[in-house]
Amino acid sequence: MRGGSITKLYPIAKHSIDFLLSLIAIVFLLPLFLLIAIAIKIDSKGSVIFKQKRIGENKKEFYILKFRSMGTDAPPNMPTHLLNSHEMLITKVGHFLRKTSLDELPQLINILRGEMSIVGPRPALWNQYDLIAERDKYRVNNIRPGLTGWAQINGRDELPVNIKAKYDGEYAEKMSFSFDIKVFVKTIFKVIMSDGIREGVGYTKSRE
Repeated sequence: MRGGSITKLYPIAKHSIDFLLSLIAIVFLLPLFLLIAIAIKIDSKGSVIFKQKRIGENKKEFYILKFRSMGTDAPPNMPTHLLNSHEMLITKVGHFLRKTSLDELPQLINILRGEMSIVGPRPALWNQYDLIAERDKYRVNNIRPGLTGWAQINGRDELPVNIKAKYDGEYAEKMSFSFDIKVFVKTIFKVIMSDGIREGVGYTKSRE
């Protein structure tokens, strides 16, 4: 089978690969999930899991899952950069979870549900109208969002909306198994370095 044919079939196979890998990851990481849940409960009151409305494939709304990193009095549907005194809202455990991106692990459940992929454009908040509109130009909203993505490893929170959408569009156009492997491997290094994470009123990009 020619490379072009394989590339066209990949989006179909991608869903099965995502399901299998996320299932294996959840089983393997279950002890870590439990430790994080216990730490969150000891550190602050409230639920362990935080839900937030996001835009999925074909602009279908869904609730993304995260380990709760902020107090229960924090607004649920507002980007961190718009919050006043955001440092006071983030819990002690939450600081560590956000710095290491461990707060994102529950999204493996979103992947199992078929709402997300391992690699894809990060799902926009339902009220990030500028980003959603920019992504329409590149047909990014037609594909399944991801736990990590091409824009994430090329600047993450530091990217202006139009540049982020262009990176997402490049991924949508070139999506392939080898491209996904490249993004995933680079993501590991970015997480280790905490590269591109910016939070607070002094910044113009949201913590996704």
